[in-house]
Amino acid sequence: MKSAAQLRCMCTNACNMGNKQDFLEAMVQQPSYDAIIITETWWDNSHSWSAALDGYKLFKRDRKVGRGGGVALYIREAFDAVGIENNDDEVECLWLRIKGKANKADILLGVCYCPPNQEEEVDNLFYE
Repeated sequence: MKSAAQLRCMCTNACNMGNKQDFLEAMVQQPSYDAIIITETWWDNSHSWSAALDGYKLFKRDRKVGRGGGVALYIREAFDAVGIENNDDEVECLWLRIKGKANKADILLGVCYCPPNQEEEVDNLFYE
């Protein structure tokens, strides 16, 4: 298992992954990325392509109401990562716990998206 102390991340705002499958597949060909973090995936049931990437485990949180939004996090399968439950549908956040090895602490890795027109009550939920 790889050490989380050497975690290398790439983060992008996709503004609709529906037409960027080739870009995503090219990104994971880069051996330097352990985690790929994406905001504004815009994923829903209308996409016919697969979101799975060889060598990565996908964690995603689609926007429940309306169009747009959504966050995703791909983590290399070499890491022992588990999703942390978040039952608040209004906040577009996704959190993972990456297990530390031996006497090393776990690492929390997250992705959040705050749309520009987000209401103040949702901002408060986000900060909590």
